[in-house]
Amino acid sequence: MTRLGLLATVLAPLWLLHAQVKLGCEVLAADGFKPLRGKRVALITNHTGVDSKGRSTIDALRAAPGVKLVALMAPEHGLTGTLPAGQEFPNGTDARTGLPLFSLYGPGPTRKPTPAMLRGIDVVVYDIQDIGVRSYTYISTMGQAMEACGAAGVEFVVLDRPNPVGGRRVEGPMVTDAFRTFVSRWNIPYVYGLTCGELARMINGERWITNRCKLTVIPMTGWKRSMMWRDTGLPFVATSPNVRTPEAALYLVATGILGELGGVSLGLGTDSPFQCVAAPWLDGAALARQFASYQLPGVRFTPVEFTARRGAYQNQLVKGVRFRFSDPAHAPLVAINFYALDAVKRVSKRDLFAEAVKAGKSFAMFDKVNGTDATRKALQAGKSAAAIVASWKAGEDAFRSRREKYLLY
Repeated sequence: MTRLGLLATVLAPLWLLHAQVKLGCEVLAADGFKPLRGKRVALITNHTGVDSKGRSTIDALRAAPGVKLVALMAPEHGLTGTLPAGQEFPNGTDARTGLPLFSLYGPGPTRKPTPAMLRGIDVVVYDIQDIGVRSYTYISTMGQAMEACGAAGVEFVVLDRPNPVGGRRVEGPMVTDAFRTFVSRWNIPYVYGLTCGELARMINGERWITNRCKLTVIPMTGWKRSMMWRDTGLPFVATSPNVRTPEAALYLVATGILGELGGVSLGLGTDSPFQCVAAPWLDGAALARQFASYQLPGVRFTPVEFTARRGAYQNQLVKGVRFRFSDPAHAPLVAINFYALDAVKRVSKRDLFAEAVKAGKSFAMFDKVNGTDATRKALQAGKSAAAIVASWKAGEDAFRSRREKYLLY
């Protein structure tokens, strides 16, 4: 074989990798926007609603023949994705396009399109990059918009996108009715292994909304359940201020629940958000050894020290561990939150949960994110991390079976 031929053989798999995944918005465009022709369209999107070349779905629909884009709707973090978590924002006008911009995140109780927003609309299109975590509110916005469209007789179209944490991963506690909130809206585990299109099919099919809608999912081509984001060949757009890379989505799952308890720095405000467990009183080397003793697959822990940028230890030197995923497809994510609690307790003799109780901290958001108070009660009872993780298995297995008929890939 010639040197040129050998080079082509080596590079061909990389070329195929970068060509194989076509997003739902690109499939729609390649089909000439047929499902939307002759219709007045409202688009639920934000800055992540772009194709693989960076062109926004807003611009694509504005230029699409026979399609009339008449309104934009935005979820938490706003149309630009720059608003802090939890910050509500009002309706307005999009300065760039002049289109009405409706808020689906406040003010007050407004979390889905109102009848007034849907007046004169034929179809609502949803195109937002999610991260596959139940507490990330984009999927609550999607499902509740589906319900509003069902009540109003408006079609709903989802332009599908990859799940950055993978399509096979199912981890964490299920939701109980008493803790069903905007951060735990659907009957899914904390990590549910579905694309937004598949989840939309499940929400509609399982009748999790009072008014089912006329739903169309425009699927991707080339995406496989085994893929992590790096396998797709697609560029990644920061989905929110603290999730700037696809790896950050993995780390958010691994420490986000721990963050609701407080007591340690997770590296927020640094270039490693959600990737650290540190405090001024921790011994990083000892903590790394303790984590290693759990033999968690696909993740490595190394000592680290840095100046905290946020939280109780802001501007203080903190020490602890930084972790990296050597095999992200097989590493446990949700479990790390609870092994971290155990590791800190064993190394420092400080019980972060007990300290939060003693300080009178509210556990309302902790319970909401978990979707249940069972996790808190297990911690109060002194259950080990291994026991807490094992308690999720029945729910995870039942969900895997239940979701099967809604899978597209």
